[in-house]
Amino acid sequence: MATKGAELTAKTDDQLKDRLVELKKEQFNLRFQRASGQLENTARVRTVRREIAVIKTILGQRARAAAV
Repeated sequence: MATKGAELTAKTDDQLKDRLVELKKEQFNLRFQRASGQLENTARVRTVRREIAVIKTILGQRARAAAV
């Protein structure tokens, strides 16, 4: 289930960090599945990678805004 950017923006930093940990674990598992030839939903790799990028972007923006 991909999350929209607006939904992620509404979450707190702690919620985003928790989601980031979940996604990193899922990404790790997907890499293993792909390497062993068991990966069925290949598009999920891309969506997980992109959601990780969106979360990191939001956290970075918030960190820069707090530093100002």
